[in-house]
Amino acid sequence: MSTTDPFASPDTVEGPESAQVQMGQTSGLGSEVNLDVILDVPVTMAMEVGRTKISIRNLLQLNQGSVVELDRAAGEPLDVFVNGTLVAHGEVVVINEKFGIRLTDVISPAERVRKLR
Repeated sequence: MSTTDPFASPDTVEGPESAQVQMGQTSGLGSEVNLDVILDVPVTMAMEVGRTKISIRNLLQLNQGSVVELDRAAGEPLDVFVNGTLVAHGEVVVINEKFGIRLTDVISPAERVRKLR
């Protein structure tokens, strides 16, 4: 763990891979984010296969064996969300008899930090 002041205000942010991300200034205060203080915070990661809109009538008629058509074609990449924010796209894989995801497109670290603000 770093001993640097998490509230310091330099011009850059160092990510987990020591990549530096240029940050803007806000209200004359530095906007440095020391990621070391949050690296062990758990987040929720979810993959979305697709979406659809249905009426309440059709929703109430669903039962075991019902098939619901989604808006995404078979073979299209899934969306990967972290705490509700889109961070990547990927494809389903099977690892030790469990589902996983192979990331095919990841949003840049600078864009991910920007979306967290």
